[in-house]
Amino acid sequence: MNGASAEDLALRFLEARGLKLIDRNVRARGGELDLVMRDADALVIIEVRKRSNANFGTAAETVDARKQAKVVVAARALLAQRPDLARLPARFDVVALDASDRIEWIQAAFDASD
Repeated sequence: MNGASAEDLALRFLEARGLKLIDRNVRARGGELDLVMRDADALVIIEVRKRSNANFGTAAETVDARKQAKVVVAARALLAQRPDLARLPARFDVVALDASDRIEWIQAAFDASD
């Protein structure tokens, strides 16, 4: 399964739980945002990670401080371009898939604090 397939699976999983897709694979200064969604009145920036082998850590563990910082920079760039989204409270979630495509959804996995 490639990255796009993992994102498709994550998207279907999240939509089944009531989240609405705003955008996907958003390229912004600092990096790319996998999924940008809305959960009721919150903006949710979602990092999707797939790990076919956990020998070097789980998929969720790959969203380390360096990756978090890149996602935060990209999210800030997006919000600067989209004032309609900047008004919403935001959170950063991680959707991690293992080798069997089991999904772990970590809500508010990290924040934008410096």
